[in-house]
Amino acid sequence: MKDVCAREITCLRLSVTDRCNLRCRYCMPPEGVCGRLHDEICPAEELAEITRQAVSLGVRKVRLTGGEPLVRRDILEICRDVAALEGVEELCLTTNGTALSRLAAPLREAGVNRLNVSLDTLRPDRFAGMTRGGRLEDVLRGLEAARKAGFSGIKLNVVLMDGFNRDEIPDFVDLTRRYPLEVRFIELMPIGQGAAERFLPASAVLEACPELEGVDVSGVARRYRTPGGRGLVGLIEPMSHRFCARCDRIRVTADGKLKPCLHSEQEIPLRGLRGEALRRAIREGIESKPPRHYMAETGRSGAARNMNQIGG
Repeated sequence: MKDVCAREITCLRLSVTDRCNLRCRYCMPPEGVCGRLHDEICPAEELAEITRQAVSLGVRKVRLTGGEPLVRRDILEICRDVAALEGVEELCLTTNGTALSRLAAPLREAGVNRLNVSLDTLRPDRFAGMTRGGRLEDVLRGLEAARKAGFSGIKLNVVLMDGFNRDEIPDFVDLTRRYPLEVRFIELMPIGQGAAERFLPASAVLEACPELEGVDVSGVARRYRTPGGRGLVGLIEPMSHRFCARCDRIRVTADGKLKPCLHSEQEIPLRGLRGEALRRAIREGIESKPPRHYMAETGRSGAARNMNQIGG
């Protein structure tokens, strides 16, 4: 289905929880956030029904997000239900990687095709400081488990932050020389706890690694490769180069609200709807998708929630 701007909507980002086992400084306050009550969160069967109706309108790719989706006890059931839906061509999952050492193989068996792992630093001390107690070794073990489980095309999501990981850009790029993965540098957005003073444009990657050669554009990422490299470098620039004209996604929060745009206040309630009524609500969301966001003009996101409450 196309929206009013003639964009084909083919991707659903489906949040399964607003909880997380880390407390990243740009995402949450020190005390964490108060997660929604159990009965406020969509059960597995409702998530599957929402996905079924979205697929009937043209969605082909589903990404499960959080919070941290792997803290949800029935995550494997959700994966199996969504993967089994006719019309779902790709099921992806975004995770902080800390639970992959035990769940990578079961996720693969449950139908997950691809993983995105959030990792903003390769230094244990910085990782512990940024996540308020997380251990880098847990993520590295998880990545190895994912490789052994047969996941290919793993993407590392690196949020660029001035004064934190600018000096690690070459280290992350070097990973793509040695491994067949994609490192995606993402500009920090003014949403939730994101600090404007830490904003670092994605152009800093090209300045730090001038040897990078342009390859193509894939979704919202401009992609590059090092000479002879095995992997790819992606630049995702929601601030510097708005990619709204190519946006092909809608989002559903863990409590069942459809967000046509990440940076809009608009939320369409889906809970309790089924069949044609649910399909009409999703269609309404697609048709009301705004042409673009206005963060460059306002300096802030229009979203009324933190990122963990929306879904990454």
